[in-house]
Amino acid sequence: MFENMNIFEYAVANKLRFPYKGSVSTEDLYDLSVTELDSIYKNLKREVKKANEDSLLVTQSKEDIVLDIKIEIVKFIVTKKLTQAEAKKKEKENKEKRERLLEIKAQRENAALENMSDEELDKALAELEN
Repeated sequence: MFENMNIFEYAVANKLRFPYKGSVSTEDLYDLSVTELDSIYKNLKREVKKANEDSLLVTQSKEDIVLDIKIEIVKFIVTKKLTQAEAKKKEKENKEKRERLLEIKAQRENAALENMSDEELDKALAELEN
């Protein structure tokens, strides 16, 4: 059915909707929090369990395949959001560390200037005036 299509192409082509406050489209999933996506995931997993309980057949129906695709989409988006959040956190930590290092460097430069003799300060001032 979707051998030559990826899950997002399938979702768009078939206008998949996900159970959340009624229903939401695939693109709306990106606007939801990880917690809200987890809630959708749990609902989908319950649907899978219910579908498996109702049938003695091992073959997958179209509905089973659609549920599997929906679950994979939600898992993909959650993973992407968690990865982005981790990258953003690391970027923030690196920025803070860089600012601290620059601050320490500036303090050391100030300390070096304060430890200069009057002659060295006069010489430095004279060089700046030229």
